[in-house]
Amino acid sequence: MLRFSILGALQIHTSTGPAEIPGDLQRTLIQTLLVSEGQSISSEALADEMWGNRTPDNEANALQAHVSRLRRKLRSLEPERSTSRVTIQPSGYRLTVSEGELDAAEFIKEVRTAESCTGDLTRRADILRRALDTWRGPVFGGFPGGTLCQLAGARYEEYRMRAMELRFDSELRLGRHTAVLAELTETHTSHPLRERFCEQLMVALYCAGRQSDALDIFRRMRRHLDDELGIEPSPALRQVETAILSHDPALVGDVRTSLPLQLT
Repeated sequence: MLRFSILGALQIHTSTGPAEIPGDLQRTLIQTLLVSEGQSISSEALADEMWGNRTPDNEANALQAHVSRLRRKLRSLEPERSTSRVTIQPSGYRLTVSEGELDAAEFIKEVRTAESCTGDLTRRADILRRALDTWRGPVFGGFPGGTLCQLAGARYEEYRMRAMELRFDSELRLGRHTAVLAELTETHTSHPLRERFCEQLMVALYCAGRQSDALDIFRRMRRHLDDELGIEPSPALRQVETAILSHDPALVGDVRTSLPLQLT
């Protein structure tokens, strides 16, 4: 059994250790097949992902050669497997990936599981903490490939943002304001236009007895939104400011309920 990791630089884990996929085209090929998560992808889409506008003269033969090379590589990594992982379907090529073999798919599954834990904040926080620990860096380690891989990377990244928001929300509701303060500060700094992180940092600061710092964060966020986007803070963010100014008791458990984010 192989395990594929794309939440960071591409890695293939075998029973004897990690294996490398050499060459940019080979990495692009397997990354594109992996983000399809078991669905077939057309030859045209694969070629466009690998070469873009610089397609070789005999594109079909070149693609078949790379697919054959990938087949041989994967077969060498699991010689006990009776069938090839890469198969030709009527609609294109498909890479067979079973449950538990792709870290990105497992990460999304864990986020969805955590979303359903509405009555157990401790379990939700634990699930999300473990899931977020599987990220080793940017998707594909800064080698995004073509459009399909870039879109998939953006989708996985949005799930990561959602997981972080849900985890911080759970920790705040559990009263762990001080424990997450440093991490929230770093996250807000890394994602300065993500208002939910700003809201959560303001709540954590207020509950840690730092009301003036919480209001200062709001003022800086308001200036940043105006300078970068020419917009005012959202009603939700302004609601947190108002709650801090009025010492709203609801801040002890966070001032508002997290809104579900629809992801596909």
